[in-house]
Amino acid sequence: MKSRLIPELLRDVAFRRYWSASTISMFGDQIAVIALPLAAVLVLHAGAAQMGYLTALEWVPSLLFGLPAGAWVDRRGWRRATMITADLGRAALFASIPVLYALHVLALWELYTVMFGAGTLSIAFSVADASLFVSLVKPERFVDGQSLIKGSYALSYVGGPGIGGVLVQVLSAPVAIVVNALSFLGSAFFLGRIRPAEAPADDSGGSVMAGARFIARSPIVRGSLIAVATMNFFNLMFAALYLLYAVRVLHIRAGVVGVLIGAGAVGGLLGAAATKRIAARIGAGWTLTAGSLLFTAPVALWPLARGPLALALAMLFAAEFLLGFGLMMLDISFGAIHAAVVPAALRSRVSGAFAAVNYGTRPFGALLGGLLGASFGLRPALWVAVLGGIASALLLLPTPIPGFRLPE
Repeated sequence: MKSRLIPELLRDVAFRRYWSASTISMFGDQIAVIALPLAAVLVLHAGAAQMGYLTALEWVPSLLFGLPAGAWVDRRGWRRATMITADLGRAALFASIPVLYALHVLALWELYTVMFGAGTLSIAFSVADASLFVSLVKPERFVDGQSLIKGSYALSYVGGPGIGGVLVQVLSAPVAIVVNALSFLGSAFFLGRIRPAEAPADDSGGSVMAGARFIARSPIVRGSLIAVATMNFFNLMFAALYLLYAVRVLHIRAGVVGVLIGAGAVGGLLGAAATKRIAARIGAGWTLTAGSLLFTAPVALWPLARGPLALALAMLFAAEFLLGFGLMMLDISFGAIHAAVVPAALRSRVSGAFAAVNYGTRPFGALLGGLLGASFGLRPALWVAVLGGIASALLLLPTPIPGFRLPE
């Protein structure tokens, strides 16, 4: 009876350790998501434009290194070793922030450096991860595997920001970031304990552009890239400003912001649990499309929030709950579709090329958000991000994606 309550994939030791590595890292990331920007706002007194620069620098490496990183990983192999190295490097970078703060020499340029360095290592990690997942999970279990990984992501949203907000309030933002550094060490530990049968290295000398050419030829991958990359452009406009808006316009305390975002992410947990059933009924393509709309439209409640604090908090809770549900529908179906349609020999290169465009739009969105917020005010800039995000989700409708179903 007890074993039936445990998902079948988690009974597999290798996948369970891989999932544990992902889960620990995600929790640390969600603490850093709130602690790092709050370190800039509360400790270093960053303005809207500076917050845009900080957010952008996390994603600039995707634009610069996505294509070569994918080709390098496919040619070299050793995906697991690449991921472990990236984890250890990110742990060292984030650990430097509380050390510099303790020495009273922390400055914005140091936060910028850490964000750029961590973003570079994250590209190597993510392109290797795309291949490692397929080495551990059978095709008929792609949705199950994505549901477990994204379920952890949603769970990290429930606890991570809340813990992060409390840690910031009690210990200060720079000290709270040490938890993120420790999470990368935990991820490296669990990845070091698996030995999956990885896809062989590509010794054919395949082109760096092979992944980009595959994307251009595939209407499914190409259509998803155009829509998701545009969504991310506007999402990063929003991400660069929403904490500043919450603290300085709505006058919400750091601890309350963390709890608010964490509580709203209960929607993500429910979305992760429900997506497999939704995809079985309407297909993975329509699940991706509906999830994209549900991820973008509720964000309108952020710039609409005003009036009594209790009302504003209720509106923000509803926004976070709904977009969390939609994000899980989007991410799980997206991951399963790509795992099914991308050839094994090209997986890292396609992932790298996809990241170069998908993540490459993010710094420009963050920079534009910061500039618009500084020039016209935070609420008008948030409205631009909201309306652009909704329009981006609608780009999926004329593509073949809505009618796509995973092979049985």
